[in-house]
Amino acid sequence: MEYVTLNNGVKMPVLGYGVYQVTPEECEQCVTDAIHVGYRSIDTAQAYANDVICCEV
Repeated sequence: MEYVTLNNGVKMPVLGYGVYQVTPEECEQCVTDAIHVGYRSIDTAQAYANDVICCEV
């Protein structure tokens, strides 16, 4: 996976996994699968109404 280095020295993955329009029922499994295959950046937002589920995984 490719990374960029932020101004504070933290490395952040260039590629992230988005959960826009993923239902709350599907979100937990989708995020779990994404983490399992190597994603470390999960794009979520309160407006998606599944942010709490993503944070619990």
